[in-house]
Amino acid sequence: MAEQFDLVVKAPRIFCAASGVDGQSVVGVRDGVIELVDLVDQSIGAPISATRIVELTEGVLLPGLVDLHAHPAKSGSKFGIDADRDLLPRGSTTVLSQGDAGARNLDRYVSETIEGSRTRVKLALNFCAEGESNPNGRFFSIDEASVSACVDAVRRGGSDVWGVSLNIALIQNPNIDPLEVMRRGIAAADEVGCPVMFGATKNAEVPLTEQLALLRPGDVMTYCFYSGHGSIAEDGRLLECVWEARERGVLFDVGDGAAAFGFDVAEIAVSEGFLPDTISTDYYLHHYSNGLEHDLPYIVSKMIEVGMKAEDCWSRVTSAPAKVLGMGESLGRIEVGAVADLCVVELGSEEEPMTDGRGEVRYGRRWRPKLTILGGEIV
Repeated sequence: MAEQFDLVVKAPRIFCAASGVDGQSVVGVRDGVIELVDLVDQSIGAPISATRIVELTEGVLLPGLVDLHAHPAKSGSKFGIDADRDLLPRGSTTVLSQGDAGARNLDRYVSETIEGSRTRVKLALNFCAEGESNPNGRFFSIDEASVSACVDAVRRGGSDVWGVSLNIALIQNPNIDPLEVMRRGIAAADEVGCPVMFGATKNAEVPLTEQLALLRPGDVMTYCFYSGHGSIAEDGRLLECVWEARERGVLFDVGDGAAAFGFDVAEIAVSEGFLPDTISTDYYLHHYSNGLEHDLPYIVSKMIEVGMKAEDCWSRVTSAPAKVLGMGESLGRIEVGAVADLCVVELGSEEEPMTDGRGEVRYGRRWRPKLTILGGEIV
């Protein structure tokens, strides 16, 4: 008797770093969970029957992509985009909001965006109590950097809140010490036992070494390949404090926003063997408003251009960020028992332009998303 599935996907190549699967394969899904992963050159056993069968002739089947830094927000954030419209169809089944809500608008964010999206959304709670609701910026007053308000909100948010978003790059009040804001944010994270997603200031009076010294194991520095004053590289080499931070367990995330990624810095890092721990988009309203294809496969294409291997990139948009989110046992992997989040990507045949935050253009073959499956359902 044929084994019955809700969905079967037959792929010319399946790649999953977490489970070690790489090759032509068949994946069977039942009740939103992967129930079969079998390489075609092995015996599949009983005949397979499914309500729907997808037979791919090209491309690579991956776990659903996990974007560790984007801006899903249906309202209340000047950066906000619609995750179901802008991220899910492009392969990202799980997304972490980088600070789109703070203590004062957390409840609305949870009800509107987290509970109101098909996409799996988690929040890094903005340490600024206003979140990103003020179009003019954040931290006009030190009162917005409240440890108690942040702690209460993280506890109130429960499993919807992953940690604290601590971006000290755009403090509006020049009399506020960025390191004081940073110390307060980390104190709040310490009190509730959660990690921090950190965005560094480029203030010449606050060296990067002093900022990195405050981060703890498991904290994530995003925008890690920013090019300009305050970057992780100087005179063509990585700063020693960056290596020291990694040795302490600080994680480094790409966060390729409008001006936060430089080919030059990324190339220096990769050439020295300093690969990012995770690759993310920092997708926000600017990209949507300008019709930009700013998805994870595109950022992966840029990282390949500076020297990374595709396989090393795919793990950093699937299993690695899933592990950072504390969801690595069920997400970012293709194996029996895992959530049936999948995506298909294809590599273009011709070289195309790719641009960094400084306007430098490079040419290379580009990966694009072709199919997304969320919880066993085709998007």
